[in-house]
Amino acid sequence: MRRVWLIGGTAESAVLAKAIAHSQIHCVVSVTTEAARLLYPNVATLQVWVGHLNFTNFDEFLYQQQITAVLDASHPYAVEISQGAIAVCQKLQIPYLRYERPVLEEGEGRGNIYLDSFNTLICGNYLENQRVLLTVGYRQLHLFQPWQGKAALFARLLPSGTALEAAFKAGFTPDRIICLRPPISIDLEKALWRQWNISLVVTKSSGKAGGEDVKQKVAAELGVSLVVINRPEITYPQQTSDLAVALEFCCKHVLCT
Repeated sequence: MRRVWLIGGTAESAVLAKAIAHSQIHCVVSVTTEAARLLYPNVATLQVWVGHLNFTNFDEFLYQQQITAVLDASHPYAVEISQGAIAVCQKLQIPYLRYERPVLEEGEGRGNIYLDSFNTLICGNYLENQRVLLTVGYRQLHLFQPWQGKAALFARLLPSGTALEAAFKAGFTPDRIICLRPPISIDLEKALWRQWNISLVVTKSSGKAGGEDVKQKVAAELGVSLVVINRPEITYPQQTSDLAVALEFCCKHVLCT
């Protein structure tokens, strides 16, 4: 049985999975948590695989799952998984397509501060004496630990034990942590920023799928500075933001091979 590997865990991967299932294309979608399993339809042609992959076991995974094409819809900042998938696909000569969520137009981000990396943010004076809300996930929180005494730092995380543990290790106290699962409405976003009297928000360039557009609107309304960390630069063999193109790719390399 030929199958496409959909690298998932994102909102757009859930949309892709539904379209793939509707087209009767056999697919295995990989996610890292049991909670993410609920994003995907429960149909016979779609298998959800839960776990952590690294480059050393990509070959075995592709062989066991009988993968003939890879559709990468992982998070734009999941650099290691994308680079590993590209490398193993080139090695095994398996077709690879990156499905990239659109970046917000420049006009929608007018007045924001765009930085090339977290290191640039940490090494600058952007955070000094600010009340900062971090909406960047848990993996980067340790970078902000040196700033705990020089700024009032708050973190918004997904509700998971792993995320909370990382926040505590980075010096965040329970009164400066909130766990919410997106999407976050404008009203809720606004209420949270006001509750904590936030003066600066740090986010990733995650597009509308990641709520970046909502943060821009709230920042403009409340006069809060918004620091956007640009996406890492990755050279993809081929990429698209078009659902129809992604489906055609799956059909060509799974149904039609």
